[in-house]
Amino acid sequence: MKVIGVFTNDFRFFYEVVRLLKKKGEPFVSLGRDGDVPPNVGVVITTPQERERVRFGKVVALEEPEEAIRTARCLLAGGTKYRTIVMGIDPGKSTGLALFGEGKLLASETVGAPEMVADSISRLLRCLSYSRSVARVGHGDPTKGNRIIRAIWPLFDEVELVDETGTSVRSHEPDVAAAKRIAMTRGLLLSEPPAVKPTPGEVRDIQRLSRIESQGRVTISASLAYSVAMGDLSLSQAIQEQRRSEGD
Repeated sequence: MKVIGVFTNDFRFFYEVVRLLKKKGEPFVSLGRDGDVPPNVGVVITTPQERERVRFGKVVALEEPEEAIRTARCLLAGGTKYRTIVMGIDPGKSTGLALFGEGKLLASETVGAPEMVADSISRLLRCLSYSRSVARVGHGDPTKGNRIIRAIWPLFDEVELVDETGTSVRSHEPDVAAAKRIAMTRGLLLSEPPAVKPTPGEVRDIQRLSRIESQGRVTISASLAYSVAMGDLSLSQAIQEQRRSEGD
């Protein structure tokens, strides 16, 4: 099995990469100062400044350790032709992603806003070779889930809506853990992207969050909260807009 190699003389970068690799349970080896790459290494992580010192085909040279690891794991998986890949997506306050190829976990991560999900998935898919792609989205947060489905619709051959009952687990990465279970659960095949229709309860909850975010100074209007639920505004943008309208 090929593993990730880490080559850098930047102590802070090395410490954070190694910490994250251990946390994720990802096998790796630390390369020596000369940058020689042993046969069991499939991809090397380094800094952009040290890229030229690594003589190897697959090198990830990024400033951000988390992004470097995600890309490296993706490149490790990219040497295989998969019949079917399945992306499990757990919508929520943050969105968990879990990508499987032939039942093997290829990559997982947590993403913020629903509109960022498509970009993260596109980056992962570009590394892979496959014949068929399926996205399975949890039904637990319909508004955010539908926003995600509409954003990722062009990326997959099939999109399924999965009953999330029983997918929530205790973990240091609960969103990712749920996404893994969603990926392994068959759902309802969708024939078209669903409409996004925030409920009155969701609108009120966003208004509540605006009070928390502004430390009790601002409650955004229902129309602004609706725009946040639709993804047209962020919560902070809505609070700023409310302050402007009140002359604050």
